[in-house]
Amino acid sequence: MGNSAFRSASQLATLIRKGKLGSVEILEHYLERVERYNPTLNAIVVTDIAAARKRARAADRALRRGDLWGPLHGVPMTVKECFDIVGLPTTLGAERFRDNRATRNATAVDRLLGAGAIIFGKTNLPVMMADWQSFNPLYGRTNNPWDETRVPGGSSGGSAAALAAGLTGLELGSDIGGSIRGPAHYCGVYGHKPTTGICPSQGSGVPGLLASADMAVIGPMGRSATDLALGLEIIAGSEGTQALGWRLSLPVDERKSLKDFKVGVLFTSATAEVDEAVQGRLQELATFLGQRKVRVREACPEIDQQEAHALFIRLVRGATSRNLDDSVVAEHLKARSKLRADDQGYRAWMLRGNTQTHREWLIAHEARTRMAAQWEQYFEDYDLLICPAAASTAFEHNPEGERWERMLPVNGGLQPSTTQMFWAGYSGLAGLPSTVVPLGRAADDLPVGAQLIGRRFGDLTCLRFARLLEKEYQAFEAPPGYP
Repeated sequence: MGNSAFRSASQLATLIRKGKLGSVEILEHYLERVERYNPTLNAIVVTDIAAARKRARAADRALRRGDLWGPLHGVPMTVKECFDIVGLPTTLGAERFRDNRATRNATAVDRLLGAGAIIFGKTNLPVMMADWQSFNPLYGRTNNPWDETRVPGGSSGGSAAALAAGLTGLELGSDIGGSIRGPAHYCGVYGHKPTTGICPSQGSGVPGLLASADMAVIGPMGRSATDLALGLEIIAGSEGTQALGWRLSLPVDERKSLKDFKVGVLFTSATAEVDEAVQGRLQELATFLGQRKVRVREACPEIDQQEAHALFIRLVRGATSRNLDDSVVAEHLKARSKLRADDQGYRAWMLRGNTQTHREWLIAHEARTRMAAQWEQYFEDYDLLICPAAASTAFEHNPEGERWERMLPVNGGLQPSTTQMFWAGYSGLAGLPSTVVPLGRAADDLPVGAQLIGRRFGDLTCLRFARLLEKEYQAFEAPPGYP
């Protein structure tokens, strides 16, 4: 099998289609690797091996008959634990959902199956998908394959770790506060957070809830930008009654060269200082782009970044507040009443977000809409903004205390872990598409990624630029120790 485990899903599909590799063959290769490496990584936490083998055998028989199921025919893959698959647990790592078993597939899962994929398992995540680490009382802790003492990110941490270690062909993640983008950056893989609303979220997230959470999206993760484009093409589009009235038609980007783009870059922010190790890789990318005659300039939207950060936290905490018990909300209301009016710490933002009135939400939504208009003005001059996906490389496991109390080293100082959310909310607030691409390794030998932010519905522009970077600058690099 050689290094087939690290091939992109697109390459695997081509090899299967041409008869050079069988679906059963590559599935067994992945399963052998899971048996060998997963006990240490703990990336894949749910499997349905019997069903996967049965489907892989059927895929090989179908191909011999000339029956092609779709663009992922016979490709083994996994999905984040939050996606429903009939008969398998969807728990979000929470005790209260320990016994929950899905009775129908998530829409995106059905679309991947319809494209021919062989889904053999699910990957780990933090409790209720609410952390930049991936640990929970049901499945335990996931480690980063580049350094097992480090986090793989969250909440799609198992997804990124499984991809980086060559345990799966493709992944499906979700993102509201960097849950695709952070893990992709920390583990050195590709991830795409789509424009809000273009991919159906039915059957993902908190069991029993039908309405999508504000700003929450699902999206593909892989070892290639081509896989992101393929994954997005498969899962995107309207569902249910919406399909009666609208069809998704993203603007196609056919530019063949990097020099055809005009991009802005942002290396750090006073709101969320970025470690020099990450900035250095971004600087190297900017220099490379300049040498390739790309019109590149250090420029970003004229948005108050501190205000954007505070606004995002308020709205994201409002979006997830429906997951809280009434007793917790009552406690937060009491704690909020004791806040000083000038308290602008994360805990204060969280309390206000969790307990905001509808009128307060409407005011926040208006502020968000105005910021989105500023982004649109920016994209009149630039095709993309390149910026960090997080403030540092993968940090050491740190499960103690509240998230805002956990401190991370940045440039010799300490930064609350929640500050990293600025780099997710900056674009997420406006529902913009963002693609994370690997840039190689920092001085600490850990991966660094860049976030490519595009205008609303500019997903294919993000992905086109990502594919050109993959070809001309940096492609996926497998971590050592996973031959």
